[in-house]
Amino acid sequence: MSFVLGVVIGVVVGVGLIVGFVKSENYRSKCRSELATTIAAFARMTVEDSRKIFTPEQYPPWVVFSNQQKLNWLNSHLEKIWPFVDEAASELVKSSVEPILEQYRPMILASLKFSKFTLGTVAPQFTGISILEGGSEGITMELEMNWDGNPSIILDIMTYVGVGLPVQVKNIGFTGIFRLIFRPLVDEFPCFGAVCYSLRKKKKLDFTLKVVGGDMTAIPGISDAIEGTIRDAIEDSITWPVRKIIPILPGDYSDLELKPTGVLEVKLVQAKELTNKDIIGKSDPFAELYVRPVRDRMKKSKTINNELNPIWNEHFEFVVEDPLTQHLVIKIYDDEGLQAAELIGCAHVRLNELEPGKVKDVWLKLVKDLEIQRDQKNRGQVHLELLYCPYGTTNGFSNPFADNVQLTSLEKVLKSGAEAAQNGGEINRRKDVIVRGVLSVTVISAEDLAPTDLMGKADPYVVVTMKKNETKNKTRVVPESLNPVWNQTFDFVVEDGLHDMLILEVWDHDTFGKDYMGRCILTLTRVLMEGEYKETFELDGAKSGKLNLHLKWAPQPLYRDS
Repeated sequence: MSFVLGVVIGVVVGVGLIVGFVKSENYRSKCRSELATTIAAFARMTVEDSRKIFTPEQYPPWVVFSNQQKLNWLNSHLEKIWPFVDEAASELVKSSVEPILEQYRPMILASLKFSKFTLGTVAPQFTGISILEGGSEGITMELEMNWDGNPSIILDIMTYVGVGLPVQVKNIGFTGIFRLIFRPLVDEFPCFGAVCYSLRKKKKLDFTLKVVGGDMTAIPGISDAIEGTIRDAIEDSITWPVRKIIPILPGDYSDLELKPTGVLEVKLVQAKELTNKDIIGKSDPFAELYVRPVRDRMKKSKTINNELNPIWNEHFEFVVEDPLTQHLVIKIYDDEGLQAAELIGCAHVRLNELEPGKVKDVWLKLVKDLEIQRDQKNRGQVHLELLYCPYGTTNGFSNPFADNVQLTSLEKVLKSGAEAAQNGGEINRRKDVIVRGVLSVTVISAEDLAPTDLMGKADPYVVVTMKKNETKNKTRVVPESLNPVWNQTFDFVVEDGLHDMLILEVWDHDTFGKDYMGRCILTLTRVLMEGEYKETFELDGAKSGKLNLHLKWAPQPLYRDS
């Protein structure tokens, strides 16, 4: 039902206040003129050099009022015109929402339509206002709104078994922020060519569903199916960056439409120290990732059974529409089989923190709820590699591993560089390249290792493993040292540098066994892009300890005629 409410409120703001003023014959010319001067006043208030649509004498006196006074002005006028808004918006909402509900209708329902739709007699109240940008081209405004409405909304739900349920929506309570974009500003009435509206943030949504003369539990699964439909519909049709465009004057407003701006490449590397959700054994974690929480745009990793320090090394790709406001969300769950998965923790990354074309390696602390910042419980961490590539900045290659499958943006960057180096910059040869080469790993030393012997010492050595082919090498044992020095180099022939991993485990050598002292796990992304680097890495799974490494990549790209 939240989708219906979202569209209702969007139309209330976007259509009721704008289209209703301009297009409905029920409004008097005085209201329309006042709206025109209002928009012009906002343009004049935000940027000094905005075009002079009206002379200063034509601006209403409230232009110099405080924000609270402006809100009072808006609320008083909305209350006066609410009956006309109800009349104009109700039919528009009904005709607009029904096709979208049909698009997202769950398989168990034969139809989902409105039998009655009115907004009621209680007008929303604006509680906040801000101007994000303004100028001669347009104005972007955000309005915070509360609505404890009394609409009369009845959904007719019909199942394939012939059972019909009239569902009434009652006691709506909503608090949210809507974004309005008035663009372009023009000289003719009503001062702008089109208006876009979108639900920028949903803070609170309460409502009651009641079956008229029946029970919601009469059909098993019906409630969950409807909720899933609504959740997808609201995210995919009205939540920012999605926007609804309402032309006011004739013209081409395709530049206002939502368009993809780039691709976010995400490598889910690993997680560590996850909270154990199982009474017997350990959690079986998997990850869910999304930029927009729409069912067909959410990604899911494989499940790692009985492991609190899982290694995934999986790649995902997401379309980005607005890198300034969107963010990547990752949620880690414990797979419970036939039962609902249990949330271990979640985290997010703002896309505006990423430098386009540059890989960012991050460890994110997991929290219970992204909206609550006071969560101090240790729920674990998740390791990601992120790359945002705006459209128009990469070259196209076909995937040498699978025909007709495009490479990721990271693969395009790396393979473009490898091909350029191989061909002396001449990329006109139509070849495919596989990122293959020799990885040289120098285990230099370790620092501050945790003691494992009774005498407060250890006899450490390091096992170096390439994950895909499980090729292993190990250093010599350094006796009785917590700060061993090895300076040993191992060469690995890597067949797929983009998707392999390097695992280094530190062990204590004993005559009758060995003790685990920690590990570090590395992707090859950095060494592929930089060619060579030296770094100190903290040991995971240990009380203390660091490992000093030097990595070097010698590319040996393989070419194949296309």
